[in-house]
Amino acid sequence: MKVEWNTFWPRILEATGETITMVLFTLIFASMIGLAIGLLLFVTRKGNILENRIVFLSLNLLINIIRPIPFIIFLVAVSPLTRLFMGTTIGTAAAVLPMTIAASFAVARVVENNLVSIDPGIIEAAQAMGASPLQIIFGVLIPEALGPLILGITFITVGLIDFSAMAGTVGGGGLGDLAMTYGYQRFDTSVMIVTVVILILLVQVAQFIGNFLSRLFLRR
Repeated sequence: MKVEWNTFWPRILEATGETITMVLFTLIFASMIGLAIGLLLFVTRKGNILENRIVFLSLNLLINIIRPIPFIIFLVAVSPLTRLFMGTTIGTAAAVLPMTIAASFAVARVVENNLVSIDPGIIEAAQAMGASPLQIIFGVLIPEALGPLILGITFITVGLIDFSAMAGTVGGGGLGDLAMTYGYQRFDTSVMIVTVVILILLVQVAQFIGNFLSRLFLRR
C-alpha cells in the first residue's frame, strides 16, 4: 500500500524531528562523558601529569571492547540496561541511552588522539610555571586541541545520524523507523528515497556547522 503524500508529510516532519532530537541529546551527553574519559585517558598515560597505569589500562581496555561492537548488536545487548533506566526499549528517549554509551567511547578516543598530538613542550612549560593539573587541563590541553576536537566530534555527529537510523529499525523512532515501517515493509520506494535524502541533508548540515566552528577556533 503506497502512502498518500498529501497527508504523509507531517509524519515525515515528525520523524525528522525525532531523529534530530536523538542526535542532539546524544551528542550533548556523549561529548561531556567522552571528553571526561578522553582527558582521563590522556593525563594518566605513562609519563603524563597524572600517570596511573591501572586507570589508563582499564579505560583503554574498556574502549577497545566497546568500540568494535556493531551498533545494532550493541543496541540489543544493552536493552536490559535501557529498560532498567528508561522503563522501556521503545521510542526516541529510550534510543538515546545506548547511543550515548556507544558514542561516549568513540568521543573519548577522538579526544585522546587529539591531545596526544599536542607538543609536550607546551605542557612542560606550563608545569615549569607552577600550573596545577587542573590548570593544565583547562588552560592548556583543551584550548590547544579545541579546533581538531570539533572536527572529530563532527565526525561522531555524522555517525550518530547513522546510529539514529539503526535505532529506528528496532523501535527507536525517527527516520529509520519511518523507512522501515512505510518504506521497506510496505515496499514503497518513494518513502525510502525521501528518508535517505533527508538523512543526507542532515549529514551535510552537521558537517558544514562542524567545519565552520573548527575554522573559527583554529583562527584563534
